[in-house]
Amino acid sequence: MGYIHCCGGLHKTKSYKVIPQGDFVLCELDYLKKCPVCGHTVVQLTRVDKNDNISVVRKSNSKAVSFFDKMKKFILYEKIPQTYKKCGKFYLNYNEYGVKKRCYSNLSTLKIGLCESKSLNNNNIQSF
Repeated sequence: MGYIHCCGGLHKTKSYKVIPQGDFVLCELDYLKKCPVCGHTVVQLTRVDKNDNISVVRKSNSKAVSFFDKMKKFILYEKIPQTYKKCGKFYLNYNEYGVKKRCYSNLSTLKIGLCESKSLNNNNIQSF
């Protein structure tokens, strides 16, 4: 999934891999059907050549629709983002004051290995 900058923000787009032509090594086409702010249709073609120079072709509204129709025959596939499963069934078991507990999310506040001792008094330290 790609992003196009329109109306002061980044908006998610459909991304397509395009057959590179000429001296270009990599070509990607981003298509924003309707901007949520202004309602424009935006198409952006990003190409990278052998010398790592980037060229960008950007069209909007009716020119974007006709440009996308022309580029349809060069599209290899749509880039679909991977979705990751949340690890919601993992719990970190730890021991605090002799009581077994589970940590669900905040690992920075753990107090692992604490032992409660009422006989330890830090104020009465004797020096030898």
